[in-house]
This record gives sequence, structure tokens and C-alpha cells, in this order.
Amino acid sequence: MSRLFASLLLAASLGAADDARRPEVERAIARLSPTIVRIEVISEDGSEGRMLRQHSVGSGAIIDAQGRVITNYHVAGRGATFLCRLADREELPATLVGADAMTDVAVIQLDLSRRRSKAPLPVAEFADSDRVRAGDTVLSMGCPAGLTQSVTLGIIANDAMVMTRFVGAMSLDGESVGELVRWFGHDAVIFGGNSGGPLVDTQGRIVGINEIGIGSLGGAIPANTARAVAAELIAGGRVVRGWLGLEVQPLLRSLSGEGRRGVLVRSVLRGSPAAAAGLRQGDVLTSLAGQPVHADCDEQMPTYHGQVAALRPGREVPLEFIRDGAVRTVVATAAERPANFAREAELASWGATVRDQTRLSALRAKRPNQDGVVVDSLRPGGPAAEAKPALLEGDLIVALGGRPVKDVAALRAVSRELLEGKTEPESVLVAFVRGGAELISVVRIGPEVDAAVAPRAARPWAGFASQVLTAELAKALGLKGKAGIRVTQVVAGSTAEQAGLKVGDLCFKLDGKVIPARRPEDAEVFGALLRDYPVGAEVEIEGQRDGQPFKLSLRLAERPAPAAELPALKEARFGFSVREQGFDDKAARKDDDVSAGLLVSKVERSGWADLAGLRGGDLLLAVNGQPVPDLAALRARLAVLAREKPRHVVFQVRRSISGAYLEFEPDWNALEAAK
Repeated sequence: MSRLFASLLLAASLGAADDARRPEVERAIARLSPTIVRIEVISEDGSEGRMLRQHSVGSGAIIDAQGRVITNYHVAGRGATFLCRLADREELPATLVGADAMTDVAVIQLDLSRRRSKAPLPVAEFADSDRVRAGDTVLSMGCPAGLTQSVTLGIIANDAMVMTRFVGAMSLDGESVGELVRWFGHDAVIFGGNSGGPLVDTQGRIVGINEIGIGSLGGAIPANTARAVAAELIAGGRVVRGWLGLEVQPLLRSLSGEGRRGVLVRSVLRGSPAAAAGLRQGDVLTSLAGQPVHADCDEQMPTYHGQVAALRPGREVPLEFIRDGAVRTVVATAAERPANFAREAELASWGATVRDQTRLSALRAKRPNQDGVVVDSLRPGGPAAEAKPALLEGDLIVALGGRPVKDVAALRAVSRELLEGKTEPESVLVAFVRGGAELISVVRIGPEVDAAVAPRAARPWAGFASQVLTAELAKALGLKGKAGIRVTQVVAGSTAEQAGLKVGDLCFKLDGKVIPARRPEDAEVFGALLRDYPVGAEVEIEGQRDGQPFKLSLRLAERPAPAAELPALKEARFGFSVREQGFDDKAARKDDDVSAGLLVSKVERSGWADLAGLRGGDLLLAVNGQPVPDLAALRARLAVLAREKPRHVVFQVRRSISGAYLEFEPDWNALEAAK
């Protein structure tokens, strides 16, 4: 490192009163600066249907004589090419050893065969980060903005910093970094490009790996965490963690009286080890594998998550919990923690990037298994974006050319087969899932076709959704010249379901008359035909199912009210609005275990509901333990709260596949004064 540059930065960081610390600071710099590495990275990210490359710079430190360098996942985890500049100004290529998004730690391997010097590599030493305390002097070292090394000086401001709900969360490729990491907050400035560089004590040892900035504080991953993850990456290229399928939150204050310990179970994921063991939402977990668990604030949650992550997959784990005031014990078999999202890959012939499903992403999509390929991004004007109907980000491709596709590898293989020997773009039939609907489309692998027009429901209501049997779809299905519609979704409990209509049925005639739908622009034709009938009328539909003709009678019901026409309530005191669920809400959610509740349509900023964490789109299930299946129940419950003025108000909500308990302590005097 340039001694002049280091001295100038130190002069800005050290005042006259700090002169006494200069010798130990300079000793720390001399000890660790030879191990600092500037890392230039060419990384790949999926965007707009392509895997786009970008150039960035980060920092790292050499941690063993074999030339392994520790840095951040967000520096190196997506790297395709690395060029590293050592402290002696020698530049060496490197390769990725492994990367872990949950802790934001990565390890790269220097190509020592290119090294000119024969001297042993300088190696950094890790300190025991459990001994770090607020007030300790630390130095941030690295290569900001791709420059040569720099040093900034500060102290540990917080030795267990977490991101609370008021700050937000840090996510890398779908993984929540704060789930396991409690950062060292410090004021030794982290410049851009310092990410991955070491946080150093006055002995010249690594106490943390610099990662983030929150407000005016920097955040570093504690050395003990970083060292353990690096060792596992070096040994096996990845980190294996235990998983129970429990989602928990800190114990509510209204539950955490004297002597009460544990964490509150807010959700139990279907098909998970915890579900198999019989745990339920609302249980209070008190012991895991014989070790007590407890969290009554966000800062304590990483300890619990670390206990779960440390479980060996396949191990039987005793779980002690409290339900209805009674202590119970069950045994769960830990599984390996699945990734939230798979890495995306490019399908150039489709103009799209796609992903495999993981166990967790399949659960969130409410799919029975992990089969299928998720559309990650689309190139505007590309084949997938211009299909009839167009594919959208989030669609799940399940079949191509009539052949099921289990994953990205299968989709690639089938695409190659269909294009083999072809010199012109090929039109292929694609089956995909969007929400609760099972759709088909024709994707011309190559450029250009018209976009589809989304169908709109009409009043009277047949109880099913459909798409136009376009000329291209008809040809692909061997029905050239046919007009009509294809059933994409049959709503549970509807007259269509009662009549026996099924997804995939092709409908050609309504009461003996051809359904003249041939183009995307004809999406409203069937609805327009229905408008000629009164609610309650019986109609006859003729069509084809699995190649065989069918005919059935269907009674037209009244179309369920759209969201804008559903009964609603604005709760001004707590600052939120809800409405009753519509038919479409319940059909889209498809939950078997939750059918009653009110949909939160708006949350006022900085109101009590906002401070508690209520969000638009939440399904409000209960208030202070009392179910609120409809507006009348909510009004009655709010009246009781206004009369009794409890200290704590707890909302139980459903959010996607997760549940949560949201607690706040309203100022009743202020609420009454504002009334």
C-alpha cells in the first residue's frame, strides 16, 4: 500500500488526541495490509430476457497459504471472471470456490501458478469476534472505488446490530441476510468498493468482514461467522443448513410475562418437518434439540435461526412448545434448508431468463411439486413476450410441444430438439400456469407475433375463465379452421364445476351457435354472447375434450361482485381500510385452511396499523384472538376494544403463504381525543 496515501487518510481520521494510538494503528496496518486484495469482478445477472454482464470492484483478504480470499457474496457470488490485485501490485486471475447468500460470504481462489514471486503468501489472522465489545477501536481496510488500499479508523458502535422492521431487510438472491447475521455496527467509514474488506482490531486481526452501510454506520459480518462459513465453502463449495419449515417471530409482550420464554410460531409450512411433527400456528416454541430458545425482540432472532441452521439434515430433533397453556414435546426430523430461489439462466431462443422451482418457491406458488420452469425476465419484443397470449414474468412453464418440462435442463433439451435442423423460427405450443389458471400459448421461437388481449368477465357468469382458440392455437391442436374458446380455469363451487366442465375443454358452440372467436381481439366475444341471457338461464355448450366431442348444460349464475363493489370499512382510529373477500380473491389464494377473513385494502402511513406492520393485501383473520370473518364481526370487535381499552392490540394476519401476529400499544387517550 502507498505509505503516503495511508498517512493522508490517517491524518484525517486521527486527531491530536489520538496520537497515542498511532503506533498500535500503524502496527495493525503493517500486519494486515499485505493480505488485502482488490477484486475486479465480471458478474452476470438476468434482466430483460438476457444474462447481462457488469463490471464491479470489491475487496478481500487472503486467509490461507493456498491463496484463498474471503470477500462478500454480493461482490463475488455471481462472478464469472475475477482479476485480483495483491498488495505487492501483482495481478492474478481467480475462480469462485463457493458463496453463501444468507451470510453474504464468498471465497475465491487465486491462481498461484501465475504468481511471479516465490515468497510465501501473507495470510490474515482471524480474531475471536465473540470478545468484541462496543467501544473497541477498529479499522476498515480495503480498496475503495478500485483504488489502491485505504484505511479508516473508528470504534464498534453496536456489537449486535440487526435490521428491524422500521429499517427494512437485506436480501441477496431471495435470501434474508439478517436472518443469521448480527452485524458489528461501527463508524470506520466503508467507502464504495470496500465491501468484502476486513474490519481489523488493533492487533491486526480480522474481527469482521465489511458489508453494508445503515445510516452513518458501517456493518461488518462477525469474524467467527465468516470464518465458519468460509471453512464450509472451502470444504464442500456450499453451506448445508438444517430446516424445520417453521416461521417464527419474537414473543409478544402480551405473552411474555415473568418466566415466559420462547418464540411465537407464526406459520408452519405445508409438507415441512414441523408440519409432520404436528406444530401449529400460535404455538410457543421453548426448546430446540434440548437447547432453550427465546426472543422477545428482533435482535435475538438470529440466535434462534442459528440454532435451526446448525441442525444436521436427517437428525431427529425434540421440540418443546406450549399450546393452550400446556407444555408438549414432539420429535421432528430436520431437513436440509432449501433455497428461496434458484439461479436464473438464459434461453436466448425464447428471449427470456428462467429459473427452476425450489421447494420453497413451489410452496409459495402453491404447486403440488417442483416441476416446471419459472419465467424470470423477458426481452421486450422477444418471442416469449410477443407470444399469443404473451408470457409474463412469474408464469410457470409446465409443457412444451405436448411434453412435460420438469426443469430448465428439460426445457433446453426440448427446445433444441424442436429447433434442430430448422432455419426459420418455429411455432411451438406452450402450456403454463398463471395464478390459478392453466393456459396454453404459441411461442414462435424467434421474433414477432401480436400480443394477446386479456379476457374480461361478463355479467351473467358461467363460472369459468377462458382464452380464445386463435388460428395458431387451433392449428397447433390439429383443429385448423375451428373457432371457439379454451377453458383455462373452473372456479370451485361454480355452476361450471357442477356441470362438469374441466380445464382444457374446447368450447365451439353456445346453444347450437358457433362461438366466433378466432383472434386475440375476440377475447370478449363469449362474454358478449352471455349478456344476451338472463341470470339463471340454462345454456348448452358443445365442444371437445381429449379429442372426443361433448355436450353439457350449464346454468348461468350472477357474476360475483368485483373488488370495487364489495362491502368495505375504513377504521380511522387505527388507520387502515378493509373489504370483504370476493370470489376472485378466494379462488386466487386457493388456501384450504383459511377461507374467512377481511382483505386489507389500505394502510395509512404512520398510523397505529402501519407501526404494527399491517400491509395492504394482508388478510386480517383475528383481533386480540377473536376471529373477524366479516365486517359485522370486525365492527363488533372494534367496539369492544374502544370500550375496554386494552394495553395490547394484536392482529393475526395471513400474508401470502405466511402468517404473522402484529402487536401494538395504542394511546387510547389520544385516540379518544381525535375521535
